[in-house]
Amino acid sequence: MRLGAFSISLAVQDLRVSRDFYEKLGFEVYGGEESHHYLIMKNEGTIIGLFEGMFKNNLLTFNPGWDQDANSIDSFSDVREVLENLKSQGINIASESISEEQGSASFSIVDPDGNSILIDQHV
Repeated sequence: MRLGAFSISLAVQDLRVSRDFYEKLGFEVYGGEESHHYLIMKNEGTIIGLFEGMFKNNLLTFNPGWDQDANSIDSFSDVREVLENLKSQGINIASESISEEQGSASFSIVDPDGNSILIDQHV
C-alpha cells in the first residue's frame, strides 16, 4: 500500500504557544488558519499539524494521493482500496467517512498501543 504524505497531528492546548515553540525548532507555517484553530507547520520534509480543541489525542495522519508538499501524485493507493485491504486483514475500523466511489474520503484505525491513525485522502 502507498499511504502518501505522512504527518503527525498534535492536539494542542494553546495554538499560539505551540506555534511559537515549533517555530523555535525551525518549523514554518505551511497551511491552516489560526482563526479556524489549526496550523500545518513544516521543517524540510517533516510536517506537523497543530490542532486546538479539535480532538483529544495526537494522531498519525497519512494522505493518499499527496506527496510531502501536498502536491497530487499520479500513482497511489486510493483510500477505499486501503480500507478494504485492512478490513480483509482483520483490522478494526474506528470510523469511516466514505460516501462516494472516488475522491476525498477518510477513515481511522487504532494501533495495538492505542495510537489513532487517520487515512485522509483529499484528491
